[in-house]
Amino acid sequence: MGSVKDLTVIKEPDQHTTGIGRFMFSDRYSVFDWGKMPDNIADRGKALCVMGAYFFERLAKMGIRTHYLGVVEDGEPRHLSQLRSPSNCMEFKLLRVINPQKKENLYDYSTYRGEEGNFLIPLEIIYRNSLPESSSLLKRLRNGEVKPEDIGLKSIPPPGEELKIPLLDVSTKLEATDRYITWDEAKEMTGFVEGEIKEIKRITLLVNEVVTKEAERIELFNEDGKVEFGFDEFRNIVVVDVVGTPDECRFTFGGIPMCKEIARAFYRKTHWYKEIVVAKKKNRLNWKETVDVSPPLLPHRLTELISMVYRGIANEITQRVWFKNTPALKDLVYDIGNFIS
Repeated sequence: MGSVKDLTVIKEPDQHTTGIGRFMFSDRYSVFDWGKMPDNIADRGKALCVMGAYFFERLAKMGIRTHYLGVVEDGEPRHLSQLRSPSNCMEFKLLRVINPQKKENLYDYSTYRGEEGNFLIPLEIIYRNSLPESSSLLKRLRNGEVKPEDIGLKSIPPPGEELKIPLLDVSTKLEATDRYITWDEAKEMTGFVEGEIKEIKRITLLVNEVVTKEAERIELFNEDGKVEFGFDEFRNIVVVDVVGTPDECRFTFGGIPMCKEIARAFYRKTHWYKEIVVAKKKNRLNWKETVDVSPPLLPHRLTELISMVYRGIANEITQRVWFKNTPALKDLVYDIGNFIS
């Protein structure tokens, strides 16, 4: 079980053959690497599954390999168009997960060297179309961790300004807290051969282009998002997990978040958030064990609004009413803005 979705293994993968797995997208959610938060968001799981399937099927038409096999209804994986109602279960090709070894306060990735294929790449690739005030890259630029020239910029852009060319960033995926790294570090960690990082960047930009155009169609701006990858048994690069959802993307409507960022914005004002920031600085590997404060519940009305955002994006992106009695996204902006301002 994961913090926000559950995995059922239908067929185990091995070193040479992909397996088959099923994700059960839950109504749980997580922010700031905490794991399960105290609230559930109604219909979140079904909405995420529908949106993820929609974008996987779009990518397949473009010739981009993914691990997606279909959305499960009546026990069988189906194309989205074949579903009678929304499902929270997705079937996919299952890859091996090779966890790095913890050594004191570091992670050792040497186990990846010599692996030929059929495994999850332990990285998250982040594309950025702008740097909003809450962007981690903007914070790293301001405190000097990253220099503008390192990422092809002449200066630090104003918060929220749309970038002329998307920026690509990379972080770890299988550590206790995601850690931003350089592309050279990523190549060294995972044993990429020449051309594989270039191909991952190319596919990430294509995913960004597809998601951004679809978001614009429903008046959302795709500020940034993440893409995850794996190698299949032939060492082909495949897109895994899901893409294009309000969990993977920072969607905004007129500057107001329409994604998981709504919950993040609320929690940034809490004592709990201040505690975890301090804890992560002191102990990157086991920081959660040192936090004595639990996250508070979201206001009930805010959980309702977040649920309507997820349902509304699923309806409007796919152009099919999966969730009845769901307001248009533009009708939710004012109330959301009041909660997080």
